[in-house]
Amino acid sequence: MSEEIISTETQDRCSEQYREIYLSLFEQSGMCIANLDLEFRVLEANRLFAQQFGCGSGRVRGRNICDFLHPSVQGKMKNEFIRLADGQNPRFADQIVAMGAEESLFLGELTGIAVRGSAGRVGTIMVLVKPQESETGPQMVTGRRKLFSPVHARILEGVAAGESTVQLATKLFLSRGGVEYHVASLLRKLKVTNRPALISKGYSMGVFAVGQWPPRVRPEYVSS
Repeated sequence: MSEEIISTETQDRCSEQYREIYLSLFEQSGMCIANLDLEFRVLEANRLFAQQFGCGSGRVRGRNICDFLHPSVQGKMKNEFIRLADGQNPRFADQIVAMGAEESLFLGELTGIAVRGSAGRVGTIMVLVKPQESETGPQMVTGRRKLFSPVHARILEGVAAGESTVQLATKLFLSRGGVEYHVASLLRKLKVTNRPALISKGYSMGVFAVGQWPPRVRPEYVSS
């Protein structure tokens, strides 16, 4: 056997050894981790990632990372991943609304990191997902609680769609002061301090219908 063949076999064994070490760290990290190709499809994901998103490990591979995100954040996240793949940004971190096991929604932070190969070009994208910690885990309202009046529901939908106070006032035939009064009432009801937190809390509670744009409050939470 030539020295060249022996050298190649040795390199292969070393590569496999490092791969096993890498995968071991991958599993023991305590975070939801996935590796993406430049089309944002999952090449590999650790067990925690599969569990958090309610999938077996075999069902995770090949899926686009955006499939695991709520439609309200998919466009923004896709733009961030495009900038990573193009080499415009080395990394980003942002808050997300994601779709977990049994169609539950959860809040968290997603970090994307561009991984460059030996030639200096971006070859893969590493994704770290850290679910927002709470005493009860991801919150989802399952009972038929009539949380909102029809007016409150329409205002909540408008705020989630990015409509301004003036736009909401025109649309709902209210004064600007009337809109602000109802928004303040919603903030108190959901125990948050601003509009972004109001929408995040709504998604985390399962108030909004999944996969629908413009956002719609699920009818079981609206009083007649």
